[in-house]
Amino acid sequence: MEKMIYLKDVVTLQLNEKNCSGCGMCMVVCPHAVFIMDNGRVRIANKDACMECGACAMNCPTEALTVQAGVGCAAAVINSALGRESSCCCVIETKNEPVKDQNKSCC
Repeated sequence: MEKMIYLKDVVTLQLNEKNCSGCGMCMVVCPHAVFIMDNGRVRIANKDACMECGACAMNCPTEALTVQAGVGCAAAVINSALGRESSCCCVIETKNEPVKDQNKSCC
């Protein structure tokens, strides 16, 4: 059986290899095993498996990783898990509270 992926070639994940210290924290927090260690540095093994949750970028001590967290499928999953009642795929938060006015949402 083939491994399922999200959408091909649309992920915003970027790795600045010069900034990578090889700590492997991104490998620890990534729920989809997107990264592998290669000669003491992290490498993106399967970019299309990334769900853009942002865990890797938030936990990278050298800011070697960037991703637009909360776009695409990830936004819908996160909003649903947090119990947000928004027909929009994304919600702007202020002090950890979702903005209720739909005119202020990001979509």
